[in-house]
Amino acid sequence: MADYLEIAKEKFSSLRSKKDVVILAVESSCDETAVAIVKNGREVLANIVASQIEIHKRFGGVVPEVASRNHILAISNCYHEALKEANLTANDLDAVAVTYGAGLMGALLVGVNFAKALSYALKLPLIAVSHVHGHISANYISHKDLTPPFTCLMVSGGHTALLNVEDYCEINLIGSTVDDSVGECFDKVARVLGLSYPGGPNIDRCAKLGKNNIEFLNHTPLKNTYNFSFSGIKTAVVNFVHNRLQRGAEVDVNDVACSFQELVTDDLVEKTMRFLLESGSKKLVVAGGVGANSRLREKLEKVCHEFGVELYLPDLKFCTDNAGMIGSMAYYYMKSGIGLADLTLSAKPNVDISLSVKK
Repeated sequence: MADYLEIAKEKFSSLRSKKDVVILAVESSCDETAVAIVKNGREVLANIVASQIEIHKRFGGVVPEVASRNHILAISNCYHEALKEANLTANDLDAVAVTYGAGLMGALLVGVNFAKALSYALKLPLIAVSHVHGHISANYISHKDLTPPFTCLMVSGGHTALLNVEDYCEINLIGSTVDDSVGECFDKVARVLGLSYPGGPNIDRCAKLGKNNIEFLNHTPLKNTYNFSFSGIKTAVVNFVHNRLQRGAEVDVNDVACSFQELVTDDLVEKTMRFLLESGSKKLVVAGGVGANSRLREKLEKVCHEFGVELYLPDLKFCTDNAGMIGSMAYYYMKSGIGLADLTLSAKPNVDISLSVKK
């Protein structure tokens, strides 16, 4: 144990000056078992994702215990597939990175324990990465020229926030959701409309066929702040649908989806653009699964063009959970001298969004 720690520390320190750094990353925070191999934080040599969507679809959402068991079944195969896809061996790796939070506790533990065992067996540094920061790094993969500083709109299944990214590891929270995340809201509205899991893509699909012709009551979007609230929107939609059904009236799923999506995306865009204009920031990065929403992308592209803001949207395959983004963020953690973990590392269901290495 002592020998492993000394070797890991020494290798971690030496990586900061190494020309090419190859990191194997593991992600298992929810229902995607993912292993990737990333070179120098930007080049993805392999990106393996074992999806559990079909497994959880019958339940209408992710069942934590089922997710954990399927991570166990898939993770070793994902590791070997990643090495094969990258045409590398374990001896070519410089470090192992893993998502330690935020996410489902049982699911996270599968990835954390696998990564710890792998780093110990290979005598490689273990880098603990925040899932939230990983989503930001998805853009470094999609846009090779992107560098901080920039403003980030985080819209994922578990988080909704406005962030000021001063440097790769200097991330400050501007505003966040006070209740549900936008991704969670999409899933819950989809469920009440009878749409299958995952809800976000299905809401997006139905909205394109509907009209924005429903005004939902009790909508409280926290005006004049940079914080978000989606619980009221969700409840208003649920009440609207239930009231229609109780009266025996028809529910036009497409119109509900369209009206809901317009309301939510308007709120996201309005607060983001207000911050950009008030702060003078001219660079916007979108991160997280809801970043794949076509209407949100369309609105942001329009207003950013209008106000001369550079917009960076991740490739669709890097919007949702993947290990490539974890390997990318691990590289920048390492370059900043942070993130080195030992075999006591455990999973955390919640982590701080802000990050700083400033003394």
